[in-house]
Amino acid sequence: MRLGEEQEELRAAVRSLLARHEGAAAWRPLVEQIGAAGLAVPEEYGGAGCGALEVHVVAEELGRVLSPVPFLGSAVLAVQALLASGDAAACGDLLPGLAAGTAVGALAWAEPGPPDPASPRTRAEQEPDGTWRLTGVKEHVLHGADADVLLVTAGSAAGCSLFQVPADGPGVLREAVGTMDLTRPQARVRLDGAGARPVGADGDGGRALARALDEGAVALAAEQVGAASRALEVTVEYAKARVQFGRAIGSFQAVKHRLADCYVTVESARSLALAAAFASADGSPELPRLAAAPASACSEAFSAVAGEMIQLHGGIGITWEHDAHRYFKRAHGSALLLGTPSSHRRRLAADLGLAPAV
Repeated sequence: MRLGEEQEELRAAVRSLLARHEGAAAWRPLVEQIGAAGLAVPEEYGGAGCGALEVHVVAEELGRVLSPVPFLGSAVLAVQALLASGDAAACGDLLPGLAAGTAVGALAWAEPGPPDPASPRTRAEQEPDGTWRLTGVKEHVLHGADADVLLVTAGSAAGCSLFQVPADGPGVLREAVGTMDLTRPQARVRLDGAGARPVGADGDGGRALARALDEGAVALAAEQVGAASRALEVTVEYAKARVQFGRAIGSFQAVKHRLADCYVTVESARSLALAAAFASADGSPELPRLAAAPASACSEAFSAVAGEMIQLHGGIGITWEHDAHRYFKRAHGSALLLGTPSSHRRRLAADLGLAPAV
């Protein structure tokens, strides 16, 4: 599995742009020069019509710099939920704005307590005049406090359904929440009889959500690989420059072994993430299985490398001025974002017909 020349050119363009534009300020150039917001949006809706490989490349580069832009939440989760819904009217109405970057999308699916995406506790009731009303609480909504397009899963009489809720409409309260990872804005969304319109068939939201979460897991794995790779690079550079007992610490065998282990861990995770991206690009029916594997492995790989980054930097690794703590926080935050590593292993085991794994 190798990325093509066009994907490598895309990587170079994104890396160059991110070197010139830092933080949230990178979003507008990414949208205007790269087309990042509409990368996976079909051309008929104003997007670039690219696939999972291009999304993989951009996500990996964003991960390297721990970018806070709304790529994962808007350009991946929200876009994929709309596409998977099969609702041509909703796609025609919402995707052009998302693709152009004039609107940011958010997918609200997680809830307080043990996660069960297929059976949301948020309730959807249809009134006699046909109006839908949603009541419940959604947690960990990426960029939810500022999103323009708010997609919400809720349980109706037919089952899990997907709805669009006016982001600033009556009965909608959005609260930015404090997170350990300051580069990943999240929000809590409270719905109290909020008006909503169905997206896709009533009761078909579980299928659309599952597809969006699989695609999100594939993109997140690429982001984690990019971040882990950069964390390792920074640590190797430090080990070469830091002198102790008259020698660079990277010359000590124990340090070499730890860095070598990190390298193997990162490259193994890279292979899994890339395999999932190729499966998505090919439309493989095995995507749920191939998404679960890197969702577990890449989370744990990034956490392990970020931990070694802290350890091998010594005292400076725990200071606010150094980036090590930022990688450590992103690692542990992203490992919980779309399900824990153990939950993905259980899903993989169930798909393979094996005994539950932990």
